[in-house]
Amino acid sequence: MPARQNRHAQPFASSLRPTSDDILQDPALLRRLLRTKDRMDAASHESWPVKRLAEVSSVSEAHFARSFKRAFGVPPHRYLLTRRIEQATTLLRDTELSVTDIAFATGWESLGTFGRIFRDITGRSPGAMRIDARTDVRQLDRVPACVLKAAQRPDLTIAVLEKRRRVAKDRFPPSTEEVS
Repeated sequence: MPARQNRHAQPFASSLRPTSDDILQDPALLRRLLRTKDRMDAASHESWPVKRLAEVSSVSEAHFARSFKRAFGVPPHRYLLTRRIEQATTLLRDTELSVTDIAFATGWESLGTFGRIFRDITGRSPGAMRIDARTDVRQLDRVPACVLKAAQRPDLTIAVLEKRRRVAKDRFPPSTEEVS
């Protein structure tokens, strides 16, 4: 005897809705996301608001932000920060440019913001990073640039503000006194 079909089961058509995994399998969307990522890489010193990135990808802002994070593991803003910090680290190591010039060349609008975020991400000030990078340069002469860059890539799996909160939480234990 054939099994009875459940009247309350989802209709066949609704079970064919694309899932988030299906969306990432869309080759056209992946190509557009890669094209956008390449444009960010080539001009990381420029301002890249989500609206501009979405226009390059030819999708809505919300869809772009979700898809970019799913495809690359980090939101677009964090990806851009990573590229800027990588570029700044390279310039600190390989050039005689001042920290101010490097800050503006890598897309920062304020030296103070550059210094604070650079320190939050790398754990060192730009000046200290320059000194460390130059003392290590003799040891790293024979390491291919692509390997060195990947090894020195900042870890931005969490937001900079969250990282700052966690550090502050460790520095300042909560007060046990009541304040009235």
